[in-house]
Amino acid sequence: MKGFQSRIHWLSIAVYLICITSTINAQDGTIYPLEAPDEPNAILLNTGGVEDQTSPETWFRQWGDPMARNISIATLTPFLPDPEKATGAAVIVAPGGGFRWLSMGNEGWEVAEALAKQGIAAFVLKYRLFPTAEKLEDFSDWMNRPRPAPSDNSSDTPPSRPPQVDLSNQLEDAEAAYAIIVDRAEEWGVDTDRIGMIGFSAGAGLTMHSTLYSKTMKLAFIGPIYGGMGPVDVPEDAPPMFNVIATDDFLFRGQFGVIDSWYKAGIPVEFHLYQNGGHGFGLGNPDRTSNRWFEAFIHWLDVNKFLTASTDH
Repeated sequence: MKGFQSRIHWLSIAVYLICITSTINAQDGTIYPLEAPDEPNAILLNTGGVEDQTSPETWFRQWGDPMARNISIATLTPFLPDPEKATGAAVIVAPGGGFRWLSMGNEGWEVAEALAKQGIAAFVLKYRLFPTAEKLEDFSDWMNRPRPAPSDNSSDTPPSRPPQVDLSNQLEDAEAAYAIIVDRAEEWGVDTDRIGMIGFSAGAGLTMHSTLYSKTMKLAFIGPIYGGMGPVDVPEDAPPMFNVIATDDFLFRGQFGVIDSWYKAGIPVEFHLYQNGGHGFGLGNPDRTSNRWFEAFIHWLDVNKFLTASTDH
């Protein structure tokens, strides 16, 4: 029971802080309506809907990034590499947005395209979200309403304890994505022993949640990018982890809990703590030390032979 509670504690804090600071940052970025883009390659995951969701899926743009909210139908969009460059490795990409919206461009499509250029089959997971207001102006007001800033102390406990969050829908979506990749592995040129998952912000939370709780996903590696840093109870069969965060990210707060947990469990972990980058930098922003994380990630995959087919096959 103690282990279960520590996992929930870590996840609750991560989601709580993501939601707080996302709303604070929203005050500096105007939200514009956006017509839903075509997603011709999106594959329905058939995982059901969202309870109490009465609003349709809608899109908006902030900081130039296309974002989706009120998602009640989960999809998976493949970004396949040139067959001549394909390595056989695959990555599920989980965008962030506090489980209320998804940063589909900055933390989804752009990342998947970059992975495909490296010969890695990438799959953007558009997972189900918690409901938000139907009208964009009401959603914008909710995003911009005053909220307390996170505590600056080093405690693992935020100023007020958040409610426990139920990520059963999101986990089901991630499991369905993994299952369809396995099922169509031959068609897509994927080695089922080299399927990993990376996520950003709340997507990093979903990546960790999948690692801790899923009984069907056998991830070869994970990459939580600027996610929660609290300690967890690491499963015996947990995969190697590549972790990235910046010192000026509100989720860092001087914590190394999840890194320490992986290290003490004896499972390979690589951690990049960058001087600057803030939160939500995706592949990178100009003049930030965090801009080279993607190159480091590809190098890490290469050195650990995730980009090389096993001689056992």
